[in-house]
Amino acid sequence: MRQVVLASAAGTVFEWYDFFVYGALASVISPIFFAGLPDAQAFVFTLLTFAVGFVVRPLGALVFGKIGDSAGRKGAFLITITIMGIATFAIGLLPTAEHVGIWAPILLVTCRVLQGFALGGEYGGAAIYVAEHANPKKRGLATGWIQTSAAFGLVGALGVVAITRAVLGEDALREWGWRIPFLLSICLLAISVWIRLQLEESPAFQKLKDEGKVSKAAYRESFFEWRNLKIVLLAFFTVCMAQGVVWYTGSFYTQFFLERTLKIDSLTVNLLMIAAVTLSAPLYIFFAWLSDKVGRKPVMLAGIVLMLALYFPGYHFITQQGNPELARASANVPVTVIADPADCTFQLDLTGGARQFSTSCDIAKGALTSAGVSYSTEAGPVGALARIRIGQIEVESVSAVGQSNSEIRATRTAFETEILRPALNEAGYPAHAPGAMQNWSFEEIARVFSEKFGVYLMMALFVVAATALYGPQAAALVELFPTRIRYTALSVPYHIGVGWLGGLLPAIVFAINTATGSIYNGLWFPTIFTAIAALVTLFFLPETKDRDIHA
Repeated sequence: MRQVVLASAAGTVFEWYDFFVYGALASVISPIFFAGLPDAQAFVFTLLTFAVGFVVRPLGALVFGKIGDSAGRKGAFLITITIMGIATFAIGLLPTAEHVGIWAPILLVTCRVLQGFALGGEYGGAAIYVAEHANPKKRGLATGWIQTSAAFGLVGALGVVAITRAVLGEDALREWGWRIPFLLSICLLAISVWIRLQLEESPAFQKLKDEGKVSKAAYRESFFEWRNLKIVLLAFFTVCMAQGVVWYTGSFYTQFFLERTLKIDSLTVNLLMIAAVTLSAPLYIFFAWLSDKVGRKPVMLAGIVLMLALYFPGYHFITQQGNPELARASANVPVTVIADPADCTFQLDLTGGARQFSTSCDIAKGALTSAGVSYSTEAGPVGALARIRIGQIEVESVSAVGQSNSEIRATRTAFETEILRPALNEAGYPAHAPGAMQNWSFEEIARVFSEKFGVYLMMALFVVAATALYGPQAAALVELFPTRIRYTALSVPYHIGVGWLGGLLPAIVFAINTATGSIYNGLWFPTIFTAIAALVTLFFLPETKDRDIHA
């Protein structure tokens, strides 16, 4: 059993490393691959690179789920780890836009597609493989190691990038050193494949195969037979939907909020994120173990309810602790956008920047939201340019309608830096949070951690909620579905929940914030989905910890 857990969890750690290392280096490699492209093409490739890793995951779940239910668990996740490893290694070898022009971003997007596609089949396979081997009384604990693999993968990716940056320096990293973390993945791939080749097929699937009962129509049985479809829907509307918004709000959106809204420097944010992720690793195991004792449902429901209670007070508290000057200015100096309502649009951009919101109202609202400033909206004269009232100060926005994408960006940047920022400074709205981290020395880490301990404390509570939900989740999902269709039926709702709801969450939340004028109102998006998941879990999700998953 130790070998089964080690092989499955280690492979999944390596796969998460491959997936996260791209995010850790995105700001470094994006200019290298998109340099020199016409604006429209660059935006299209930004869209694909940003979104496709998430969007394609359910497709991978469908493909590898069918393989896992028809040919076996072991073969399916051997394929996924191989695809992920090769795609990641290939990124480290790609020519840049300087050498091959438009083919550079095309090849990068192709590799990113393969990464997301492979990850769509990895999680379900690893979780099922471990659960079908595990002692029924310790199934939660065994699968908890699969859950904690994301934490180890993220820490590994951030650590390798940080070491590479420290050894080579920033200039060398940007010139050629960014390739090293990607190239290292070939070593991880070799180790993962070797470990997994030592394993046998799972006993539950082998029993089906020996009895001649392996599913030949996993899609039809999973999604077109009501007895199974209702389980798929139940899994989605409970733990999968909750997982998507709870985990990605507590992890990815918190990082986005700290850096983009509160203007906390990136080194401090990285330090807080590493500390939070490190805390999460043992908590996944603890809550998975606890679910073996008291049940999956109460542990997961506790995590869902805790996060539901923390959304709004938690982010208000983070603002007060992370950037107190911004919190004071927001309370004492009201900001109002006065604009023709027809000039304002809902700035939902799921394209990573492909759309350009160019009206005077859009530019005003987008600039304020990016600055972390909450505001109210007042109807202005028809056809007039939008104005921003900051306490007793008033500035006029600008319009970039009819301009090219590059001109729109230049107009917006000039407005933000030359007109809006001086007015915000005069009104007491800070451009950056105080106490920026200067380096990674022990003294500097201790100082920053002390000053931002309140922020970390709330992030730790988010981690408790997310790990309570996620720790027992693999065992609960495996126990919900019959063996014949388990790989397919489990993987699809999971990756729709975490890939689509979770992956697109930051853009949706930011758009709601911009439309409503509050840096907190976007939290209604995860709050509503979490509340629905809590109610459906409470009233409809059965307790599964004592089920015979081999039946």
